Amino acid sequence: MEISCVILAGGKSTRFGHDKILERIGKTNLLEKVISLVEPISKEVIIVTAKERNLPRLANRPRIQIVNDIFPGQGSLGGIYTGLVKSNSFYNLVVAADMPFLNESLLRYMIKAADGYDFILPRVDKLYEPLHAIYSKNCISPINSILKQGKKVIVELFNYVKVRFIELEEIDRFDPKHLSFFNINTKEDLEIAKSMAKGAT
Repeated sequence: MEISCVILAGGKSTRFGHDKILERIGKTNLLEKVISLVEPISKEVIIVTAKERNLPRLANRPRIQIVNDIFPGQGSLGGIYTGLVKSNSFYNLVVAADMPFLNESLLRYMIKAADGYDFILPRVDKLYEPLHAIYSKNCISPINSILKQGKKVIVELFNYVKVRFIELEEIDRFDPKHLSFFNINTKEDLEIAKSMAKGAT
């Protein structure tokens, strides 16, 4: 199945203190790390960011486009909407720019599971992972409606489209430690990620 990837990079890094996606993990920064993890499975990579945010130039990567939020200030749901509108694919993998341990095997499994559904996301106990999910273009109109109602909660989409949950036993086949969902909110998280990247933990 042909799929594009939308990377959400519009966050303000409030808890971190400064722009976290330019922090380095190993030999590369966080944003480039995420790009390198999704590029092998993506027709194109769309980075959605706030208008005032400056991202580093991404040399020699013609399949990458950087776009600004269509609905500024609407959080992740607004970013997802923007990515879906700008994408050239019916199905789109959406991830956050601060997730350095994405698992290609799990992502490929989710892509295979997407056929016939519009919103495909992991569910661990009662926790959902909507920023590690696949959205079809059929989500565009419902998201527009949700945003116009003044809501920003992604799971509101459950009420409008056909959802496929990737359950715990499916996740555990590929990522038993659930590192796929580890994201960096604080400087402590960054240090943990650096240690994990070195194989220390």
